[in-house]
Amino acid sequence: MEFTIREAVANDMPRVLELITELAVFEKEDNAVEVSVEDLIRDGYGPTKLFHCFVAESEEELVGMALVYPRYSTWKGAVIHLEDLIVTDAMRGSGLGTALLTEVVRYGHELGVKRICWEVLDWNEPAISFYESKGAKVMRDWDVVQLDEIGIQNFINNI
Repeated sequence: MEFTIREAVANDMPRVLELITELAVFEKEDNAVEVSVEDLIRDGYGPTKLFHCFVAESEEELVGMALVYPRYSTWKGAVIHLEDLIVTDAMRGSGLGTALLTEVVRYGHELGVKRICWEVLDWNEPAISFYESKGAKVMRDWDVVQLDEIGIQNFINNI
């Protein structure tokens, strides 16, 4: 099946949100998605652009996406973070994931970043194998640390 990779536009955000929700279900986090289409449009296409998104299109349907945003490493300098790389179930194995990752790497290279980073769930062996086959280093000795909204509020309340 043929596909094209292009930069996302604001009108793509309803389908992008569907893809994000599809990933959340796959990752067993069915109710975790809180972002709205309006949030995505504001944050990706408003006056303060918080992310850059690529989409994959096949037969006039969006079947994948990759969303990145800038970060800064105190050790390396400018980096980008790949928040999500999503390929619909029907398109897995078609080369779409490689095409999206290639676009992200090209984008990072054009920006001159020192690193592209992302997380992968430790039980998602197909994704781990895919990333390692592309030369990525999966750092299994690092843990992801987060404060969610409630954690932030609790922290503030205990200062």
